Amino acid sequence: MNRRSRLRMMASLAMIGFSPNLAACRAGASGPLFVDQAAALGVDFHHDAFLSGDYHFMEIAGFGCGMLDYDGDGDLDLWFVQGSAAGRSVAPSIPGDTRPKTDRLYKNLLKESGKLAFEDVTEAAGIREDGYGMGLAAGDYDNDGDVDVYVTNFGPNALWRNNGDGTFTDVIEASGAQEERWSMGAAFLDYDRDGWLDLYVSNYVSFTLSSHKACYAPSGAVDYCGPASYPAYSDRLLRNNGDGSFSDVTGELGIGEVAFPGLGVVAADFNRDGWPDIYVANDGTENLLWINQEGKRFTNQALAAGAALDGSGKPEASMGVVADDLDGDGDMEIFLTHLTGESNTLYIDDGAGLYHDGTNAAGLGSSSLPFTGFGVAALDYDGDGWQDLAIANGGVRTVDTAAAGQTAASTGLEQFWQRNQLMRALGQGRWEEIPAETAGDAFTKPDIHRGMAHGDLDLDGDPDLLVVRVNGPAMVLINQQGAPARWLGLRLVDTKDRDASGALATVVTEEGRRLTRRAAFDGSYLSVSDPRLLVGLGEDSPVAVEVQWPDGLHERFTWAGRATETYVELKEGSGEELP
Repeated sequence: MNRRSRLRMMASLAMIGFSPNLAACRAGASGPLFVDQAAALGVDFHHDAFLSGDYHFMEIAGFGCGMLDYDGDGDLDLWFVQGSAAGRSVAPSIPGDTRPKTDRLYKNLLKESGKLAFEDVTEAAGIREDGYGMGLAAGDYDNDGDVDVYVTNFGPNALWRNNGDGTFTDVIEASGAQEERWSMGAAFLDYDRDGWLDLYVSNYVSFTLSSHKACYAPSGAVDYCGPASYPAYSDRLLRNNGDGSFSDVTGELGIGEVAFPGLGVVAADFNRDGWPDIYVANDGTENLLWINQEGKRFTNQALAAGAALDGSGKPEASMGVVADDLDGDGDMEIFLTHLTGESNTLYIDDGAGLYHDGTNAAGLGSSSLPFTGFGVAALDYDGDGWQDLAIANGGVRTVDTAAAGQTAASTGLEQFWQRNQLMRALGQGRWEEIPAETAGDAFTKPDIHRGMAHGDLDLDGDPDLLVVRVNGPAMVLINQQGAPARWLGLRLVDTKDRDASGALATVVTEEGRRLTRRAAFDGSYLSVSDPRLLVGLGEDSPVAVEVQWPDGLHERFTWAGRATETYVELKEGSGEELP
C-alpha cells in the first residue's frame, strides 16, 4: 500500500470513529510535539503584573501577545503587552530586569540571517507603551501597506501607527480612538465595506483603584474579585473616517444598547450574507452575536442563533474565542474557553447560521472541567488537514486550584497555576486530549497562562505557538513535528493591499477534500495571530483555492502548475469570479 492509499484509508477510518495518530506516521515524529525555545531564540520578555498584595482585579485578568509582520519582510515578529504601577505605589514584581516596563517588540531575524532568532527592537521602534496592558488588535487602518497595532489597557488605550520604516507613533489622541475605560479585546473590521478598517473594542467592568473592594474565597481567604462585583461597561464601535481618524458610532448602530463584561472578540461573516459580523465572549453573562445589517446597524442575535448560552441554558465565564471551520464541513464553528467547573464550549453551525452546543459529543467537555481556559488556537499542528486546539490555562480564583489538582501556596500566585492542553482532532468533529508528556513541557508544567498566538515562526510549514504567563517569562513553542508531505501557505491580500482579515479560503484537493480556513488577526484571548493560512494536506495535492473575500466577492484560483510547500500570495480580483 502506497502512502497516499494509506492516508485515504486512515481518513476513512476516522470517519467511522477510529483515530490513528497520523503525526506518528510521519518520518521523524518523535519526542515532544512543542519545545519552548524562547531563551535560545533571544526572547527574554518577562511579564510583570506589579502585584500590590491588595488583590487588585486587573492583576489577574490579562494578558495578550501577538505574532505580526510589522516590517513587511515575510516573517513573524512578536509583540508583548506589559504591566505597570497603574497609578499605585507599587514596585515591579520581577527583580533583576532593569529595562523600562513597557510593551516589547521583538524582530524576527529569519529573513536576514537564514536562522530563526529574535532581537528586542522596542526602543529603536519608538515604542513606549507604559499603560497597564491587556491586549492587542492589528490591522492596516490607514491603508499605507503596513500593519498598525491597537493596545487595550486598564486605563487609556493606545493606537500605534506603523510608520513603515521600522518605527511606530502613538496617534491615539489625533485618531479619536481614545478609550479611558477598562478595555479587553478588540478587532479591526470593515463593517460598512467602504475600504477602511473600523474598530470594535470590548470593554470590561467599572473597576477602578478607588472602587476596589475586598473579595473572599469560600475558605474566607482574601481573593480576587470576579466581574459580577462591578457594573459592566458597554462596548464601542469606531468608524474609520478614511483620514486617519475615527468616529464613535456605538449608539447609532445599536452596539451601546447592552452592557456586558466583554473579553475575546472575533469578526466574521457568521450568517454568510457578505457582511462582517461580530462575536463577543462575555465573562459570566450571555455572549453577543452582532449581526451586521448591511453596514447600517447591528442586532444582537446570539440568543436566537443558539450561541449565547451553553446547552443547559446557562451563561459561562467566556474568555478566549475561536471562529473557524473546526469540523470540516465548510461552515463556521465557535469555540470558547471557560472557568473551572464549566466545560469549554463548542457551538456547531448547522449550515444556516444557527448553532447548538456540541461540546460533549465532540469530546471537549469533561477534559476541560478542571481548568480555567484563556488563550486558544485552532491550528493543524500535525498537518493532517483537521483543526486541532491548543488551550492556555490558568486560574483566577483560589477555588480553581483544588479543582485543577494543584497544590496551593500560602503566598504568591502559585495557587492559580494550571497546565495547558493540546486537543488533537480525530476528524468529523471529534477531539481527544494529547497526553501532556507527549505535547511537551509547556503542557506539563503548571503556571498562570493567558494570551496565546499562533503562526509559522520559522516558515517550515508547521504552526508554532506563543504563550504569555502572568508574572512570568513568555514561551515560544516551536513545533517539532516537521511539515507534512504536502502543505500550502496562503496570504490573502485585498484590493487595498492589506491582509484580508475575515476572508475564507477553501482548498480543494485531488482527493475531493474541501479544507476551509478563516484568515484573521483576531481571536484567542486578547491576542493577535498570523493572518496567513497554513493548510496541511498530508500527501494530498491542491487543485484549486476558493476565496470568499470580506467585501462579498467570491473567486476561484486554479492550482495547476502553482507551487506548494511554500507561502503564496493571492490578490483579490485576480481569480475567476464565482456566483
